[in-house]
Amino acid sequence: MSEQYSDDFLKRVLSGSKRVAVVGVSMNPVRPSYYVARYLSLKGYDVVPVNPGHSGKMLFGSTVQASLRDIEGLVDMIDIFRRSEHVPPIVDEALECFPKLKTIWMQIGVEHAQAAETARARGVDVIMNRCPKIEYQRLYGELRMGGFATGVISSKL
Repeated sequence: MSEQYSDDFLKRVLSGSKRVAVVGVSMNPVRPSYYVARYLSLKGYDVVPVNPGHSGKMLFGSTVQASLRDIEGLVDMIDIFRRSEHVPPIVDEALECFPKLKTIWMQIGVEHAQAAETARARGVDVIMNRCPKIEYQRLYGELRMGGFATGVISSKL
């Protein structure tokens, strides 16, 4: 059973996060991790892309980092685009590297109750099985037909 999150809680997380590390980001524009990271960057978030396979490349004006450990400075939120079984070491690394981390966000289909409890025990908010892009669009009135803000409205329906 999925956890439930109030709209107020989700808005607080989204408005309180400025720098977001996207773990598992893809360089492929058709992959969800790419377009979610791009969307967040277009909304004014400072997105730090993290993917060891693309380390050193540029994405959305930022250098792709190999790991959370390689990020300089603070991060408010970690957005995880990895399978659930890969979550615990990511959460452990995030908690170790960012003592003032506010949120661990696991994407749609990604849940790990034990890792979530570890983070919450350290005072970090956790959201599982949700997408910050979708929640932002829903909460701030940007969703369009079919749940996508396409920017194109077709008259051929």
